[in-house]
Amino acid sequence: MSKVIIMDHPLIKHKISLLRDERTGTKDFRLLVEEIAMLMGYEALRDLPTELVEVKTPIAEAYVPMLAGRKLAVVPILRAGLGMVNGILALVPSAKVGHIGLYRDEVTHEPHEYYCKLPENIDQRLVILPDPMLATGGSAIQAVDFIKAKGCKNIKFMCIIAAPEGLEALKKAHPDIDIYVGNLDERLNENAYIVPGLGDAGDRIFGTK
Repeated sequence: MSKVIIMDHPLIKHKISLLRDERTGTKDFRLLVEEIAMLMGYEALRDLPTELVEVKTPIAEAYVPMLAGRKLAVVPILRAGLGMVNGILALVPSAKVGHIGLYRDEVTHEPHEYYCKLPENIDQRLVILPDPMLATGGSAIQAVDFIKAKGCKNIKFMCIIAAPEGLEALKKAHPDIDIYVGNLDERLNENAYIVPGLGDAGDRIFGTK
């Protein structure tokens, strides 16, 4: 069964509140998204496997823990997920990066794929799948479908804001993945936007309308 972790760290809560403010400009919004992703990544990566490696300190030789096994893959859902990548890479600079491109039909709100490029040996990696918003859950579900189709079984989804509807849909469709949520908001409105939310994350990250 998947586990769902709702962040309760005061720094994450504070930075999400700044994101919500419509007066927060593109530069600050982008920086906040990176910072939140890094803080959330610290929690999401706490169970990475380690192995003892021999090193020589200025004082003595010692066996010390270092990350074991294949490196991570970070696969953002385009385009807003790109805003979270650097925050995760700040923690694990050697991680491989893939991309999944989805767009939402403005009438049906259903996701459609336009691009998918994953790192090699994706089936042997832990995949972090970031997207700032989990609204209906459709894009996240389809992205996990793509990754699983390549044989990957170790997936963690990370979002800054989630609607209860989207969280339940993702849990139901993929009960075997872990889900990390910065804040669980109230609901979706009639246009499938999260309330109170923070608007369109992609537009606010990239300064587009």
